[in-house]
Amino acid sequence: MTVIVKPEHGILYMKVGTHAQETLDSIIARKTKEIEDAGYAMWGYGGNTCHPQTMVQPFAETVIRRGGAIYLCMQEVNSRHFAEQIRAEHYSVNGSKWDLVPSGINVLGSRYALVIDNLRKEEFELPLDRTRVAVGRSMGRVGCAYVKGQVDKACLEVMPASGAAAMHEERQVHIALVADLRTPFAVYLK
Repeated sequence: MTVIVKPEHGILYMKVGTHAQETLDSIIARKTKEIEDAGYAMWGYGGNTCHPQTMVQPFAETVIRRGGAIYLCMQEVNSRHFAEQIRAEHYSVNGSKWDLVPSGINVLGSRYALVIDNLRKEEFELPLDRTRVAVGRSMGRVGCAYVKGQVDKACLEVMPASGAAAMHEERQVHIALVADLRTPFAVYLK
């Protein structure tokens, strides 16, 4: 089992693929260059299942406080996200104070972004049946019961093997891409 899937760490699980008319390989190359040039990148996303201020930031801060690390673990899927490639010009940690997105960072067609570094190919099976939702209205729900259908991202904690929910079927997803989240973890975009 990878060092990532440990009870002390936090996992921000996300399905990824084509986004804003750009292939995943192209996005990875662009984000890798942004990290090389700026020291970090912003990985854009939408939806409310991982809201920056009410979900991602509190989750990441709790994991860091208890001495763990927080990882973005991405499952590649066939995506048809063909929205326009509109570049975000501003970002905000709290939705009130806005700053310019640095010129070397391009976030396209997204409402929010995760702040990442150390983007890398890393393949392993993530046992969703050994995770639970860490924040929000579904807090405590077993990951394999939560991540299905249209749910494409989640803030997850890994349960110790003895604490895994035996009543749920074993379910693993293949992770192909990983990044480290860094402060401020997630931001609003406009």
